[in-house]
Amino acid sequence: MDRREFLRQVALWSAGLSVSVPHFRIGAALAAESQPSLLASATGKDYQELVDRVLGPLGGMGKFVRRGDKVVVKPNIGWDRNPGQAANTHPQVVRALVEQALDAGAGEVLVFDRTCNEERRCYVNSGMEDALAGIKDNRLKFFHPDERKYVPVDIERGKAVSRLEIYRDALEADSYINVPVAKHHGLSRLTLGLKNSMGVLGGNRGAMHHNLGQKLADLATVIRPRLTVIDATRILLNNGPQGGDLGDVRVLDTLVASVDPVAADAYATTLFGLKPEEIESTVAAYGMGLGEMDLTKIRIIKA
Repeated sequence: MDRREFLRQVALWSAGLSVSVPHFRIGAALAAESQPSLLASATGKDYQELVDRVLGPLGGMGKFVRRGDKVVVKPNIGWDRNPGQAANTHPQVVRALVEQALDAGAGEVLVFDRTCNEERRCYVNSGMEDALAGIKDNRLKFFHPDERKYVPVDIERGKAVSRLEIYRDALEADSYINVPVAKHHGLSRLTLGLKNSMGVLGGNRGAMHHNLGQKLADLATVIRPRLTVIDATRILLNNGPQGGDLGDVRVLDTLVASVDPVAADAYATTLFGLKPEEIESTVAAYGMGLGEMDLTKIRIIKA
């Protein structure tokens, strides 16, 4: 089944015109759509300019957003923490990406996350609400997820999970841009791009935590970002994912970007002094053919 038919099923199910659960299977289509593993990394204090620099080697935002596209920019806003505590994606990085998507002609840009702490506090204290309020463009939609918009989806290639409830806007996006913060996680060791997509899941997300690495890879067969930008402007070294102690934070002023979500996670892992093969989700996603984890086979550009 191709993406167009999958989206038709989602629309029918959401409208109550179908009782069958939407399902999306990738096989030959994945190979046809895959691109060589190219990754850019850039460092600097001006985060607006930093976004521009890291996207340049990949072709700029116009490579990922076409005129009229429905764009989802998916940060981590899961925690009631301020930007300096490194638990959430830096709001200025998200703002820069949203502005670039709008400048590229997006029909609408949606920003949301299913939070772990109380959603209003997360959106405010993360700095995200203030940062995005400065964008005076009615194409930007910054909102709390609506429980009615989670759609059950059969994960046909899933090895550890066969069905997930996924937010409809994430499924329907023409361009899904994943913007995780790079940080320690007590269960998965690190949380990077693959894990950030848990923020589009409904239902009992706690069930994901058994065999988490494989389940994240299973989710990645359906939620496939057109672009991953990993926020390593400041990274959380311990006590993640929530953090809170500034002593656990290291400021790197770095962004990592790639069309290959596995390559992005693999490279970001090295910022913590770890190897890609030490992160279960990276290994599982690589094993399913979702991207490259061998750093010697990734073209890395320091922008």
